[in-house]
Amino acid sequence: MHPHHTSRPTVRRTTCTRSAGRSPLRALEESFLALATAAQPLTLPAHLVCEEPEQPVLPVDQIRTRLAHAATSPTLRQLTWCEVVRRAQRLGDPWDLVAVGMTVPVLRRMLARLACPAHVERAEVEQEALAAVTSAVSTVDAGTADVARELFAAADRAVNRLVYAARRRIEQETHQAVHLGRLTQSTARTACRAASPEVGSGEAEDEYAVLVRAVSAGAVGVAEAQLIARTRLDGEPMQRLADERGVSVRQLYRHRAAAEQQLASYLRHQMRGQ
Repeated sequence: MHPHHTSRPTVRRTTCTRSAGRSPLRALEESFLALATAAQPLTLPAHLVCEEPEQPVLPVDQIRTRLAHAATSPTLRQLTWCEVVRRAQRLGDPWDLVAVGMTVPVLRRMLARLACPAHVERAEVEQEALAAVTSAVSTVDAGTADVARELFAAADRAVNRLVYAARRRIEQETHQAVHLGRLTQSTARTACRAASPEVGSGEAEDEYAVLVRAVSAGAVGVAEAQLIARTRLDGEPMQRLADERGVSVRQLYRHRAAAEQQLASYLRHQMRGQ
């Protein structure tokens, strides 16, 4: 079976062209629509989605639209999905792209309902869903009664595995960060008490002074010291600093953990030298 092409005027579509922050779903959608809106668009037999078609073929984007229409019977939907997946498996490019592109509207709705941790990037979730669908397209039995269900079930399993793993990761990182933070503060207080005889006023240095000394010694950078001071000592939320610095909360947790390890190592060295 070979791709069907027919001539029609090129349709201009306004899409987001920014490279920064572009989602995998959007990139796939643009590629899918490029096939459908070319001078000779990629088409499928119209009888796949129409009981009494007015024309023999329809561009793949129109097939997808009619596939989702309430008037399209379940039998025709199954027939269409089976045909698209069969072409993807037998013919490869561009039908493999078409098969995955047909899932985009449903994947968008699925991911919009997904309860996702704040530190997980949207693009990461989308990529995981698309990878699962792509894999399923190549392995699913094209003659099965409900090909679409198999594809979407694969995507659902993949994104839920990702979310579960991310939640477990953040729980572990939070536990480790809290433990390290307490250890760092305890070590800092010990260092402050040990340094008190050297302070002219007779008062022990506080944790802020320890951070200043660590920065002066090159143990941590100014940004790292500010991160520790604002979140550990001042109690500012990580989300606020993440927004200021243009990074994810997950990245900032890791950054702080690394800085606290450097600080703890510096303080232990200082105490040994006293």
